[in-house]
Amino acid sequence: MKLTAIDHVSLGVSDLDIALNFYCGVLGLKIAPRPDMGFPGAWLTLGDAQVHLLERGIPKPDPGQHFAIRVDDLDSVVAEVRSCGVTVSDPVALPSGARQAFFQDPDGNVLEVQERH
Repeated sequence: MKLTAIDHVSLGVSDLDIALNFYCGVLGLKIAPRPDMGFPGAWLTLGDAQVHLLERGIPKPDPGQHFAIRVDDLDSVVAEVRSCGVTVSDPVALPSGARQAFFQDPDGNVLEVQERH
């Protein structure tokens, strides 16, 4: 078996417009084509992968679950996200030399931003 990459991550959201404002307006993701699936949602481009937002009732995120986005300059990303009014943890160095910070989307889904050297 050879696994090669993450294709997409699906997240439940309670209000698609609020989620799009966060993922596109704050994080800068772009909307990708999505077929009609019988319920509201959006597919967003993130590098070679996608984030799928699914409006299917009120989500109950597990605080231990998250997905990580690799960034080139963690400090600038943290500052920019904070400038949009989002609470972001202070960056922490890992034993590997990587640095990470965490924040939540409007529905409580946890995102990690990580800088590797």
